[in-house]
Amino acid sequence: MSHSLEAAFTHLIDQNQRIIYKICYMYTNNPDDLADYYQETLINLWKAFPNFQNQAQESTWVYRISLNTCITFLRRKGNRPTTIPLTTEVEQIQNEAEEAQIKQLYNLINRLNPVEKAIIMLYLDDKNYEEIAAIVGTTTNNIGVKLNRIREKLKNMSHQ
Repeated sequence: MSHSLEAAFTHLIDQNQRIIYKICYMYTNNPDDLADYYQETLINLWKAFPNFQNQAQESTWVYRISLNTCITFLRRKGNRPTTIPLTTEVEQIQNEAEEAQIKQLYNLINRLNPVEKAIIMLYLDDKNYEEIAAIVGTTTNNIGVKLNRIREKLKNMSHQ
């Protein structure tokens, strides 16, 4: 690989490191596993990078590779985290009632299957339906249907 390709890859990782970590955190809360998920994601991004031709936004491409890597890694390992660490922004919430509600939401999200978790995570990350569809690899209409089902599922789980 050429030096310019390595420099471009390093720049891509620097610009999207928050996305990669967020996705890895969403699928594991064990520090050792987190390092494995992150490393596996970087390896897959590196392998796919020479074929990335800006057909999608960089962040969309990083989301897609990262999600696919973590979901595959999770299925291979056959385990699920018991909790999802909250992001820094969530930890800064002053209102304890709001914080308790957000923790409950994240605990419910953790009970979803990996694809549902990915879709709701992207939605909560303010991605629009088109971006979510591009990342997940489905249609915009399908995302709308899936999000409605996920919301209903979360609502039902909160009443159990």
